[in-house]
Amino acid sequence: MPIIDNAVYVGGQRIENPESLEQTFEYMRDKGGMAWIGLFRPTPEEIDKVAAEFSLHPLAIEDALTGHQRAKLERYGDILFAVLRPARYIDATETVEFGELHVFVGRDFVVTIRHADSPDLARVRRRLEQQPELLALGPEAVLYAILDEVVDEYSPVAAGVQNDIDEIEDALFGVGDANLSRRIYDLSREVIAFQRASEPLAVMLESLQRGAEKYRVDLELQRSLRDVLDHVLVVCQKLSAFRATLENALTVNATLVTQRLTETSLEQGEQVKKISGWAAILFGPTLVAGIYGMNFESMPELSWQFGYPLALALMAATSLTLYIVFRRKRWL
Repeated sequence: MPIIDNAVYVGGQRIENPESLEQTFEYMRDKGGMAWIGLFRPTPEEIDKVAAEFSLHPLAIEDALTGHQRAKLERYGDILFAVLRPARYIDATETVEFGELHVFVGRDFVVTIRHADSPDLARVRRRLEQQPELLALGPEAVLYAILDEVVDEYSPVAAGVQNDIDEIEDALFGVGDANLSRRIYDLSREVIAFQRASEPLAVMLESLQRGAEKYRVDLELQRSLRDVLDHVLVVCQKLSAFRATLENALTVNATLVTQRLTETSLEQGEQVKKISGWAAILFGPTLVAGIYGMNFESMPELSWQFGYPLALALMAATSLTLYIVFRRKRWL
């Protein structure tokens, strides 16, 4: 069912639990209360019913149907349309999952359209119903509570990202991890997506504050919105720090990878030197042995009494000379 919860409130108290949108519209007209309709991945027909009853702007409806919108706040006459990007941290995969929430706020109604499991709007509704004096302030109070919930859910996500960054920093100077660069890059993309979700909230809340006097928003509600703004700014500051840290980590990792490759190349070069040196040392005796192993008849040394000792001495002298030369050049 696309309708998750549907209620009519008067004076901050839930007075009706309509079973359909038609009943909701009827109760609103009869009792003059505020409707709060919660939809989860509704069909176009469900959205069209709501749009027709509350005269929602076609452009806002198009955004709600399409999804994948950026976080924003738009006003169409007396109706506010907000797109929020909630987030949650998935421990199993160490990734951040972003949702999408559309909120329509009018004079006597709130319509929420969720495209993901987050945020937990049932918790928001329960909290407001336990504070009837706050809920009695109307749709603006519901919008504040939703914004507060979205921002509160950012905190554990930021903590999860911080933990991932700590693990990356520990791994930087540890044993070389071939996948570390990829992990840093993927986490950087998540932080950027997190910034795109959270930073517009600061602009949205500032806009709500500027229009508070014009639309006669309760003073305590204005203070509560300022408190949410403070929390958003803290999250934004953390994300900016996370992004800078990851950029530095990527640079350091690239430097360390280059250093390891250079060290490996140098080590391989030293091994090649040693192999080449010993090959040259062995080449001297091999050359002498090869010459006297050709078995030509006219080789005076073959019949000479001291020919064999001389050949051995020549082999030894050649090898020793090359050994001394290579040692001085630090090839051995």
